[in-house]
Amino acid sequence: MIDFQLFSALVTYYFIMFATPGPNNAMLTASGLKFGFFKTLPHLIGIPLGHIFQIGLVCYGIGNLFIIFPQLQFYMKILCFVYLIYLGWKIIGSFSLVEKDTKGRPLKFYEASLFQFINPKAWTVAITVASGFFPTEESFVVATMFLTITAAVVCFPSICIWAIFGNSLRIFIKNTIAKKITEYILAILLVLTALTVLLK
Repeated sequence: MIDFQLFSALVTYYFIMFATPGPNNAMLTASGLKFGFFKTLPHLIGIPLGHIFQIGLVCYGIGNLFIIFPQLQFYMKILCFVYLIYLGWKIIGSFSLVEKDTKGRPLKFYEASLFQFINPKAWTVAITVASGFFPTEESFVVATMFLTITAAVVCFPSICIWAIFGNSLRIFIKNTIAKKITEYILAILLVLTALTVLLK
């Protein structure tokens, strides 16, 4: 049965997982800095959209694939690592001391959604909520909607924090060289995030 205790526990878990550092939030901070908050909105919308489908699929049983084929997680880590390294390289490769930098673009919503399927942290969230928070007394459809809708509602404001942080850096760091140094640091952090995903 869905009660306040289950709901509050699920919201707390989602917030902790979505708001803490990870691949999505590292990318959002870099995007907020480079492109601004409003241009990062498709990226912000795509993440919870991807989570909805991911959690729904796990509820329907796709999570069992990780039990049957445990090596899948390793391959996803490799894909996530390569993609994050690529993004870090794109950030560094787009540096220019010219004030108006037209190179690069923020992620589109479908790209951000698809990224969740190679994001190990996102799979951890999906499998945990499907196994630990699924209200078995409810109908399957209602229980799945409870997990997915709550994820979308909690995810968006939680990850917005990081895009706003990146955008704030963009606003307050007016000096072009200082901005590029900050972008370098974020690119390095993105690479470190990739290494953490691979070695975890």
